Amino acid sequence: MTPVENLHYAIGQLAFTVAFSDGKVQREEREKFQNLILEALDNKEYGFSLSDIIFQIMDKDKVDAPTVYEWAMKEIKTNSHYLSPELKKRFIDIMEKVAAFYPPVTKEESSVIERFRKDIADIHGDPVYYNKK
Repeated sequence: MTPVENLHYAIGQLAFTVAFSDGKVQREEREKFQNLILEALDNKEYGFSLSDIIFQIMDKDKVDAPTVYEWAMKEIKTNSHYLSPELKKRFIDIMEKVAAFYPPVTKEESSVIERFRKDIADIHGDPVYYNKK
């Protein structure tokens, strides 16, 4: 995968973190959640599906939202050179959409989103890369 695809992989992980941070989305709701992700978040310009990423993570044994969050942040930091302000905004928008899928947005979900905002505030990509697109 390219660095930009890796960043999108990380948002799949962050979507998982938000969706499961409050522990209320059960495995039985998997199909409904997958359909929402497919409609709202999948990016057809890449060779992978965000919903597939989320469920690959879900299928791993003993994975928890804080661990997945750390994986995503590591991926973002590794590929931060390619992180444009627009992509940062898109990631936050995606996390907010995932939180809103099952109203109300809980304190746990809001906490994950706010933590992410703080964690990426000081991460700046290279404008030479993202301005030439």
